[in-house]
Amino acid sequence: QVQLVESGGGLVQAGGSLRLSCVASGRTVSRYPIGWFRQAPGKEREFLGAIRWSGANTLITDSVKGRFTISKDNAKNTVYLQMNSLKPEDTAVYYCAAGALLPAAGSLRGDYWGQGTQVTVSS
Repeated sequence: QVQLVESGGGLVQAGGSLRLSCVASGRTVSRYPIGWFRQAPGKEREFLGAIRWSGANTLITDSVKGRFTISKDNAKNTVYLQMNSLKPEDTAVYYCAAGALLPAAGSLRGDYWGQGTQVTVSS
């Protein structure tokens, strides 16, 4: 089992930055890459990127590449989503998930999910 807890969401003006955190726990947590998703009202859940606990490679989807980065602190079992140059269309609930990477789909299978954290970007 893996437990995930997100934090760091809030209200920010357009052009601002936020850093979300995802603290992962559980006996098997190191087996799973961690991914970030978001879901805006009335829209499908969107994969943003993922990172493995081992190595430094990250995967970032094209729609946010250049503005969002993913990093980790293995000692704290924490994965971060740094979001810069935020836009009103980035408003969504942001989730982290643990599961297998799906390279062909450019996504991650979310076997475990956090509760989500709301990000609101005002214009």
